[in-house]
Amino acid sequence: MALIPTTILTGFLGAGKTTLLNRILQENHGFKIAVIENEFGQENIDNEILVQDSNEQIIEMNNGCICCTVRGDLIVALSKLVQQKNEGKIDFDHVIIETTGLANPGPVAQTFFVDEEVGTYYMLDAVVTVVDARHAMQQLDAHEEAQRQVGFADKILLSKTDLVEAAEVATLRSRLTRMNPRAPIAAVDFGKIAIAEVLDLKGFNLNAKLDLDPDFLRAEEAEHAHDHEHDHEHCDADCQHEHHAHEDHSHQNHHHSHHTDDIAAFVFKSTRPFNTGQLDEFLGGLVQVFGPRMLRYKGVLYMQNADRKVIFQGVHQIMGTDVGMKWGDDEIKESKIVFIGKNLPKEIFIQGLEHCLV
Repeated sequence: MALIPTTILTGFLGAGKTTLLNRILQENHGFKIAVIENEFGQENIDNEILVQDSNEQIIEMNNGCICCTVRGDLIVALSKLVQQKNEGKIDFDHVIIETTGLANPGPVAQTFFVDEEVGTYYMLDAVVTVVDARHAMQQLDAHEEAQRQVGFADKILLSKTDLVEAAEVATLRSRLTRMNPRAPIAAVDFGKIAIAEVLDLKGFNLNAKLDLDPDFLRAEEAEHAHDHEHDHEHCDADCQHEHHAHEDHSHQNHHHSHHTDDIAAFVFKSTRPFNTGQLDEFLGGLVQVFGPRMLRYKGVLYMQNADRKVIFQGVHQIMGTDVGMKWGDDEIKESKIVFIGKNLPKEIFIQGLEHCLV
């Protein structure tokens, strides 16, 4: 049986997750989606849609979608859905899990990698985070959970943009990008968005695509050039300035924003190959020490004596690697790694990675 792609839908209280889910459960989009909703959340799927007796836990919608209200454990709910699917009682080809507005999506994501039964039937497709354009700046300032939801995202849906000025939306987008340059940002209007913007994003696929927001990369390159002006007199022939991808946001974006977030991203790049043994040991040590603070990380690596790319990515302490495509004949062989985490000591990461270069 093919693995069932699963989306984690997160976002702070009142961001618009429920509006989006209500549309998914009612519109004729042609998908059979099982929505797992945590009834302990402070915002539930509209009761008018779910006229249910107290014993019913799985309700089928007119459009073929299913809503499952979780009273207990997520793993139990996922197992129950598969069991009923296998028995022919219900049918679905995707799952969306709505986390409560105050939830950290990390443990939910980890479930797909650490629970054997869940991993047998489901694959984690992506974390999608709904961000309320009107209240996000204050929420990000006040609540670490809101920052974590942004840091974990593979896709960010920006709601309520019609309620704020364009300049405020631009400032918020810039802040979200500094926190998570991996996640494309799309506006969503009262839950209206193409289903393709939510499902089958393949955010957890081990592939050689490492799309980073171009504005983020430009800001990093500008910062690198600024460093280079100050440091060039200290350079030797092996100086690899491109590694020092600074994200000193309070300095770099002072004219944009006075918000310095605990959760932020930085990038490591190098055209020198890695020593395999040294890199394995260093990454293993990083994950042991900083894993709880490392939300998401992904890299495409250029390894010594290897004609193929190596791809790795992780969530907290769980890291996976794979051998990718061959380097193209005219392709620049370059390692590129992005780290998203909470107060990560960037210099330790950068210098340690440099020491693993051949």
